[in-house]
Formats: sequence, structure tokens, C-alpha cells
Amino acid sequence: MVLNLYDTMTREVRKVFPMDENLVRFYACGPTVYGPAHIGNFRTFVMQDVFRRVLETSGQKTLHVRNLTDVDDKTIRQSQEQGVKLKDFTDKWTARFQKDCEFLNLLTPHAEPSAVEHIPEQISLIERLIEGGNAYRANDGSVYFKVDAFPEYGRLSRLADREITTSATDRETADEYERDTAADFVLWKVRRPEDGENFWESPWGQGRPGWHIECSAMSMKVLGDSFDLHSGGVDLIFPHHENEIAQSECATGKTFARHWFHIAHLMVEGKKMSKSLGNLHTLEDLFELGYSAQEVRYVLLSGSYRQPLNFTFDSMKASRKAMSKLRDFATKFNFIPTTGNNLETEFGPFQPVQDALLSDLSTPEALGRCFSLVRELSEAYERGEYEGRPEAVSEVCRGFQATCDAFGLAVEPKKVDIEEIPADIENLAQKRWNAKLSKDWAMADQLRNELLELGWVVKDGKEKFELTRSSE
Repeated sequence: MVLNLYDTMTREVRKVFPMDENLVRFYACGPTVYGPAHIGNFRTFVMQDVFRRVLETSGQKTLHVRNLTDVDDKTIRQSQEQGVKLKDFTDKWTARFQKDCEFLNLLTPHAEPSAVEHIPEQISLIERLIEGGNAYRANDGSVYFKVDAFPEYGRLSRLADREITTSATDRETADEYERDTAADFVLWKVRRPEDGENFWESPWGQGRPGWHIECSAMSMKVLGDSFDLHSGGVDLIFPHHENEIAQSECATGKTFARHWFHIAHLMVEGKKMSKSLGNLHTLEDLFELGYSAQEVRYVLLSGSYRQPLNFTFDSMKASRKAMSKLRDFATKFNFIPTTGNNLETEFGPFQPVQDALLSDLSTPEALGRCFSLVRELSEAYERGEYEGRPEAVSEVCRGFQATCDAFGLAVEPKKVDIEEIPADIENLAQKRWNAKLSKDWAMADQLRNELLELGWVVKDGKEKFELTRSSE
């Protein structure tokens, strides 16, 4: 089983496979911890999680690295404004992010390095770039990467197909910038008064690293000079990932990442997310409106990762109905979910779902196939085709578990208290049970159908039956 995935660098769908034929090593750009992550951020993290899950449910081992950016313009500025030490400030938002990840059932990365913890590695990488003639110290004391030193600059974003302007007066000092020009960008920022006490010693004096060098140093520390796949939102293609490639490949002479996986933007009610529009929804915002984390996750993975996803509250309502149908199915087959990070790999009757996911991570197609199978298997169950066939039921449950694992959806059977079952329904079900014990199959089937028409599903066990409400 091999995952075929679109590669931003080549603009082709390519096979994802490990360099060492054993472990897929991939790096995902993580959050900048200066506030609560919003659902646009989590769209990217959820799809990266599905990517890992699809690999692992196909039997592939992974090494997943997701960084934490805990020093940059925003973290320093806001911690200074609040009069809080940088570490205390970023620790607070790191804990919030990790809790939100837990709510959304994201697998914990195998490594989660922080930028502050890897300042020495960043200084060492900058020294290598200066020694190789790829970087220089400017008059202001900061160190810049020399874009002209890397002729292939722009090949990821196709920036080379447009105008590129580079000059000594066109240097970029900000951690982020949005324009189609490639300027020498900062690797080490000289200490400024507005930085307060947030500085480190270096061969070039007191200061701090630029944003771009952080990810190169952290990924290379954990994954090596070259690794299998790099991921992030489409907004990171330029300049962040373009700059990572340039500085990393100049330092090592090796291909930085062999595959690039980018996730498209999230829209909200057809509009771009922005503070001014008040549509930067967080998980907490949606929880306060009564939605569950799994309903949010379902929406975030429901669209193709290569197309912008339009988040609406109608889609949240549809998600609630979809999750309810999955729980009905779990109830009908007495599905008992497993816990932990050991993902099921036997899809059985749900194999068409895995096939869709392995084809460019096609979550919309995979979800469609999932619900078609849920309907078909439920109808077969109601016809009595699974009576006396515990092995067949187990195969369905294993396949359903693999499907839930691949999507990262935590699905549990519904619970109905016996007191909530009307006496006439209970009596009718008991009558059917007695007919079954008497091997009066025709009467048992007739009474099962009557219960279905009244909105109840009966499930037989070895010594008793259970009643649950129908999803219809």
C-alpha cells in the first residue's frame, strides 16, 4: 500500500516513500505560540494528522516532527506589551495549543522542538552559511542570507517565473513578508531596544535568530540534512519554505526535502479569515456554541486539502448528522473502539475507503465511500445476514476501526437507558426474542421490521437483546 500525494515542487502526484525504506521522516511547520490557534490553523494540522494516519494504517512507520515557534517578532512584541517574560508567555499558549490538539484527536508528534531550545544549532548553521559565502554581516550588525548565492531560489513558489528583485537596500528584516520579491533575508537580528531582555550571545553580538533559520536548524537536527517530506499551509510556500530550501541546501549541498505537501486556506462563510471580520474562530468559540471537537474535526477534513475549504455553520450541522450516523452504525454492530496510537490496518469491507485516501489523500471521496458502506452493511445487518456470524461482525468492526483511525474520528456507540424505551416497544422486542428462541424465524423477522417501522433497531446478543433508536 503506497500513498500517492501531490508534490508542490514538481506539480505532480508522486509516491510517498522513505529514503531508507523503513521510516517516513517528515517535518510539519507548527504554530507560533502567541495566542490561541484558530480553525484555519487547525485545518492544516488536521490534514497533516490524516496524512500520518493514512501512512500508518497502510503499515508504514513514521517519524513526525512539528516545531514550536516561541521566539519571533510577534511573541516578543506581545510578551513585552503584557509585561510577561517570553518563556512564561509562550508556555501558556503552547499548553493551550497542545490541549486543543488533544481535543481534536491529533496524534502527538514524535518530536516537538522549540526554537528557543535550538539557538546553538541556529548559530552553528549561520556560521556555516557565512563560511560558504552564502551569508554576510551587514552594517547594522545583523546577518543576512545572500539570495543571489542560490541560483535556484524561487523554484518551489515559481517565483523565478516572475520578477525577482535583490539588492543591498532591499533586505528583509521582518520575520514575515508578503510580496513577490526575493530579497536578502535576515538570519540573525541584532539586539534592539524593543526586544527587551530577549536576546542571546552570538559571534555577531547580542541578538536573536530570524524565523526562517529556526525551522532549518530544528528539522536538520532531528531528521538530518535531507528528509522525506515537508509540510505546511500554502501561505508558507513563499517566503518561509523558499527561504528554508535556500539556506539549507547552501549549507549542506543536499536536497532539503524530497516531497512538499501544502494545505490550502480555510474560508469562513465564503470570506477570508481576518480579525476585522471577527471570523477567526477558535475551538473554544465553537465549544461555547455547543459543537464538539469531533464535529469540528469532521468539517476540517471533509474537503480536498488542495482546495480552499469553506467553513460554515451549516457544515457544522451536517457534521453533527454525519457523526450521529457513524455512532448509529457503531451501536448496531456493538462496536467497541480501541484507544492509543496503535492504528488498525485491516480495512476489510472498508477497503474502498483506504483506496481513496491513498489516492492523493482524497478525504471527500473516502467519506462518501464510508457512508455508502455504512448504509449497505447496516441494511445487511437488518436483514439478519450477520446473525450467528460473529467472525463476520468482527471483520466489519476491524474495518470500521481502521476507517475511524485513518480519519482520526473517535466514534463510540450510542447509549440508551432502559427507562427511555417505551413499554410497548420493550414488549414487542421481547416477543420477537421469544420467537427467535422458538426458531420461528418468519415471526422474528416480521417483528424486527415492525420495530424498525416504529424507529427502533434490535441487536441480539448471546443471552439477551438490546434496543437503540434508528438513525432514520
